[in-house]
Amino acid sequence: MSHPQPATLGQLKATDYRYRSIKQELRENLIARLKSGRPVFPGIVGYDQTVLPQIVHAILSRHDMLFLGLRGQAKTRMLRLLPQLLDEWLPVLRDVEIPDDPISPATTMGKRIVREQGDDAAIRWLSREERYHEKLATPDVTIADLIGEVDLVKHAEGRYLSDESTMHFGLIPRTNRGIFAINELPDLAPRIQVGLFNVLEERDIQIRGYPIRLNLDVCLVFSANPEDYTNRGRIVTPLKDRIGSVIRTHYPHTTEEAMKITRENAWVERGSVGAAASSPRVPSVSGPTVVIPDFMHRIIEETVSHARKSPHINQASGVSVRTSIACLENLVSSAERRALITGEPRIVTRVCDLEHLVASCRGKIELMLAEDGQGSEDKLVRSLIGEAVKTVFDEAADLDDFASVSDGFGKGMTLTVDDELTAKDEVAGMKHVPGLLPAATKLAKQMKLDTSDDQMLAAAGEFLLEALYVNNRLSKNVTSKGVGYRR
Repeated sequence: MSHPQPATLGQLKATDYRYRSIKQELRENLIARLKSGRPVFPGIVGYDQTVLPQIVHAILSRHDMLFLGLRGQAKTRMLRLLPQLLDEWLPVLRDVEIPDDPISPATTMGKRIVREQGDDAAIRWLSREERYHEKLATPDVTIADLIGEVDLVKHAEGRYLSDESTMHFGLIPRTNRGIFAINELPDLAPRIQVGLFNVLEERDIQIRGYPIRLNLDVCLVFSANPEDYTNRGRIVTPLKDRIGSVIRTHYPHTTEEAMKITRENAWVERGSVGAAASSPRVPSVSGPTVVIPDFMHRIIEETVSHARKSPHINQASGVSVRTSIACLENLVSSAERRALITGEPRIVTRVCDLEHLVASCRGKIELMLAEDGQGSEDKLVRSLIGEAVKTVFDEAADLDDFASVSDGFGKGMTLTVDDELTAKDEVAGMKHVPGLLPAATKLAKQMKLDTSDDQMLAAAGEFLLEALYVNNRLSKNVTSKGVGYRR
């Protein structure tokens, strides 16, 4: 929509504009969106029957909202989608420090301008993006940051302390006629949370004990981790009582939902490298084509799913969706590196690439016992990957159909696979183990992979070997030369 033309109050009155409070505006625009069948929050996956109805009900009820959930559950993303329910443009008085409606001004300054200038009062237009402000709560945030402070310079000019024109307004008053979000609310000091009481309930503010009556029109939204997780602070009970709706979020319920979320957010399309896409002075560097078989992506999602159930991991902390995203990106990078070394223009991710997922899991899981020892986090991740391989293989095939492969390993025979080995060489190596290549071909066919493609056969063969290992049909030895499988 092009920028609206009216520049004065008189011109605005000639249009069909009418004053609506911010929450009424959100409510009416949501109703229109629901009637049209358009998605309320495009791009949000897995919340259609759980989280989104809670948000819809809160907006219809004209509530302030608290998004409560573990890390990596799209809380901030949904907060930033709320402005889509605002009007494209909103008129405000041009000469007022905080946004004030021309038709129904709430500030003393705005009322005076409309009274003195009438229809000649100048207006400006705010886009919906300008009506959303966000603040990350930290212990050093002050009341002055959020609400405001007395401006001693203005007071020295002869204005009364009780006059709002002596105030230096904080972020919340400057978001009047908009949406103000506070991320990680429990991190806000209790005395600062108390300062929000009037804003939430009475919709006015007080600064240093002076009753500045400012009828704010703002929708307040918050995000927080559950209180049993954060040790840095709590949401004070009276503040929770004043928040209309608490929206509980969750991790994906199904592997398919998790895979879709990860695919949409991970950087797996490596068409060009680095700044080449954004800077015409940097030549484009084309990398190899990386293919991710469905079973490889499933192993990542199952690893994260097992982590969310593991008794060794602090479940009150959670395992973020960002873990899946980082793991998928490292999986692609490992295959990409192999292709760059071997010179293969097209590469398929294999089980040997899973070893590099450990780096992308570090710091994203919180162990229950800190004294588990150095390296215990890496050991746990490798164990979870093994469990995930077992789960995904059981879904894809019956291990008993391939049990005879372990018999093909003769006395003392070891088959070594390496993440720097070409697919052609790996397939050639499989031929030395009787029955392994036919079994890999059979497994690839069951998983609907191209059996004429060495890349897919190598991936299926490694998957089979690892499945035999995690089910105790083979042993495995990891060395600097690669991974050796033996009976």
